[in-house]
Amino acid sequence: MGDAVEDPFLAVPDRNHDAYYTGVIHTRPAGFWIRVVAAVIDLALIFVVKASLAFIAKRTWRSDVETLGLSGALAACVLLFVVLYVVVLPSLSGQTIGKLFVGARVEGLDGEPPALGTSVLRFLAYAASLLPFGLGFVMAGLRGDRRALHDLLAGTRVVRSVREPRAPAEAHPATNL
Repeated sequence: MGDAVEDPFLAVPDRNHDAYYTGVIHTRPAGFWIRVVAAVIDLALIFVVKASLAFIAKRTWRSDVETLGLSGALAACVLLFVVLYVVVLPSLSGQTIGKLFVGARVEGLDGEPPALGTSVLRFLAYAASLLPFGLGFVMAGLRGDRRALHDLLAGTRVVRSVREPRAPAEAHPATNL
């Protein structure tokens, strides 16, 4: 494709445009519904963590969280978990647990897991995707490259994980008659 030209409007200006287009050709974007299923799994996990923290608090202090006035502390702990879950996991492996289950991963335009700063930007850009009426998320279903608004702002994309082909199974001697 030739020499890449720096784009002053890119969220991550040190990324190479050529790497992006080569990656799109060689990887398959995760579709809208795959991403929805991954998000539902992630939200279910966050709910389980919230319920577990509330249960532990109730068992520890033998009273409801609201009665003790710990709703704010519980919300802060859940928010901390959400931030770490949505920011750190993708920057380490490119996947949250939901994306792991559906076989998708987040990557930068260079094909590598996003850097921590890029993951933070992607997390903050979720707010832009929510406004108005979640249309920034719907963009993933309408665009050919399946990138949502937060992906465009952070310079990331969600792709299907490449599975290594399995080696052919060896025939069992008893079945070869």
